[in-house]
Amino acid sequence: MIILDGIKLAKDIKVELAKEVDLIRSAGGKIPHLAAVLVGEDPASQVYVRNKVKSCEEIGFSSTLIKKEASISEAELLEIVHELNEHEDIDGFIVQLPLPKHINEEKITLAIDPRKDVDGFHPVNFGRMAQGLPAYLPATPFWYCRNAPPLRHSNSGQRGGGGRPQQYCWDTD
Repeated sequence: MIILDGIKLAKDIKVELAKEVDLIRSAGGKIPHLAAVLVGEDPASQVYVRNKVKSCEEIGFSSTLIKKEASISEAELLEIVHELNEHEDIDGFIVQLPLPKHINEEKITLAIDPRKDVDGFHPVNFGRMAQGLPAYLPATPFWYCRNAPPLRHSNSGQRGGGGRPQQYCWDTD
């Protein structure tokens, strides 16, 4: 059995990323810029996004947090997604799920430019991942694909953001 020290691993990864960002900065390169869109007051979503912004600060990325009330219309959220897709300074972004019930999450996900889809939820990125092509990947299955020992498929992780792509890393023989 492997026991992971997630806190230490995260710290080690952040140290390595900070070094890479320092190299980019010293070479006069563009510092990566992540944006996060948070709709509503879901406590878990607030913690997740707050941690993303904090991680950006720790490694030297630029970050932008866009907070909107749960009453935002789907059309207004789609306009924000369009603006982020077109914003040249933003390298990637997430629209934190879940969204309020009156907003179609699939429609929002499909509106995100796959080249800026940091969550890796867009079908283009999912398809590229399934074919072993370069793409943004959801963080949890990406880590498993690179670091975890082979696992046999189970029904866990069938629903939700990170679990389903993880199946592509499992031994299904």
